[in-house]
Amino acid sequence: MPVVSSTNDLKTAPVNDSGQSYTPALISLAVLYFMMGFITCLNDTLVPFFKKGFTLTYSQSSLVQFYFFLTYGIMSIPAGKIVTRTGYKKGMVLGFAIAAFGGLLFYPASVFHQYTLFLAALFVVAIGIVLLQVAANPYITVLGPSNTASARLALIQGVGSAGTTVAPLFGAHFILSRLAESNASSEAVRYPYLGIAALLLVIAIIVSRLSLPVISTTDTATDSSNKGLFSFRQLNFGIIGIFMYVGAEVSVGTFLTNYIVDLLHIPEQEANNYVAIYWGSMLVGRLIGAGLLRILKPAMVLSTCATAAIALIAISVSSTGLVAVYSMIGVGLCNAIMFATIFSLSVHGVGKHTTAASGLLSTAICGGAVISYLQGFMKDHYTWQVAFMIPVVCYLYILFYGLNGHKPRTA
Repeated sequence: MPVVSSTNDLKTAPVNDSGQSYTPALISLAVLYFMMGFITCLNDTLVPFFKKGFTLTYSQSSLVQFYFFLTYGIMSIPAGKIVTRTGYKKGMVLGFAIAAFGGLLFYPASVFHQYTLFLAALFVVAIGIVLLQVAANPYITVLGPSNTASARLALIQGVGSAGTTVAPLFGAHFILSRLAESNASSEAVRYPYLGIAALLLVIAIIVSRLSLPVISTTDTATDSSNKGLFSFRQLNFGIIGIFMYVGAEVSVGTFLTNYIVDLLHIPEQEANNYVAIYWGSMLVGRLIGAGLLRILKPAMVLSTCATAAIALIAISVSSTGLVAVYSMIGVGLCNAIMFATIFSLSVHGVGKHTTAASGLLSTAICGGAVISYLQGFMKDHYTWQVAFMIPVVCYLYILFYGLNGHKPRTA
């Protein structure tokens, strides 16, 4: 799952928190990241469920991801302005509340058994998730000594990866296990999402009552450079890089269940368990990548991972059985460091434009909407081999960015 480090108009500075314990705030952020990862990756379960339940094409079923990730393109910058006005704590509470409301909307959608209502509910959930990311991510950096900020961020992101790993297992047990009755009813998603909504409301109430450190949301960055925001080559190419990366990551995860069903001829419930390995490998990859990035150049690691992802997809689509399955799952391991590396290379050297650049990079997460829909469209008209060329193109661009596009020459 993509994680935005900061966003437009936001700059953090600790105030009025002398002697205050950071433990409650860190625990609340860990819960927040887990829920963000869990909810986002549960979409991978909804795609095959709705595809069969509403007799959809692959492109139609991918609208689950389209409307969810489109929200990043629409809401990231407005969410940053909202958090600037309300503060981080109220922003997080509001994000939980909006996501919970979206979960509650699954009830009328399931009662009427209407796909469009589910898409509307997911759009509302996504608004809450975007607001949570915008409010929470900068908050981590000031909750303790500055020299351990990276360690705190890595730890909290690891909790988010745990959520992405659990979600497919949860979806397989509670949702896809009832896939046989999905043609007549969507009740299988009703109670899981009502439970999620209730949990989110409880978390919102708890966070609203916690005494958390107060952080300034004003932009205090200064820079003597007179360069415009779009004069930085690494940023311009990096925005496209984030778009391509998120698109590739999401599209592979979105169709992995159906891909494995076709390969192994097993039920969707069983195939969805493999998706947990795909997302779980990203947790392992983050731990390995954190060590490698300390001793190797980030651009070189990025290029190597992009090359490996291309090779693994090529192996998968040209083979069969478990070799094809685990080759595609291995792409998740390659994905682990890509977002953070592209992001850091993109904002390197932009000075006073860092927060504005972060906002633009955040909106590029909408690549998850466009690329997944495009891959679904290709599968409707061609084969899996052709459809998976879409993420290959994305990884080719990331390879270019690692080799050349990140170099900070003036546009």
